[in-house]
Amino acid sequence: MELQVGDPAPAFSARDQDGKEVKLSDFKGEKVILYFYPKDDTPGCTAQACNLRDNYDKLLSQGYKVLGVSVDNEKSHVKFINKFSLPFPLLADTDHAIVESYGVWVEKSMYGRTYMGTARTTFVIDENGMIEEIIQKVDTKNHTDQILGNT
Repeated sequence: MELQVGDPAPAFSARDQDGKEVKLSDFKGEKVILYFYPKDDTPGCTAQACNLRDNYDKLLSQGYKVLGVSVDNEKSHVKFINKFSLPFPLLADTDHAIVESYGVWVEKSMYGRTYMGTARTTFVIDENGMIEEIIQKVDTKNHTDQILGNT
């Protein structure tokens, strides 16, 4: 079943880049930008992460916490964070539990080959843990504007 605006955000628990356990319930009472991206240190994912980094203070001032999720491991996340000075945690969903519960682990195709991968999707979750917005057509270079409704 595909998640819709107004649905409760599925609970999750995963390790961040430092091996610290992060749960959605840790953010009860706060707004969360939960963004799923295919792979650390690739052009589109870097553009998206850097746009969120460059606008991080604006997002914080509007009450948002930012969490990135990919199926990369913690070591890969550390390198990505250090290379681009990312100020927010990246969750290592190596067992695909989160991408599957949010419905973003999908069949993709490239050069005639099909494979499973993460669909670049952002979920904006309100203070009560409900999905407020789902952004499926992510503009990687202007993602903060999409989130804040400035596009």
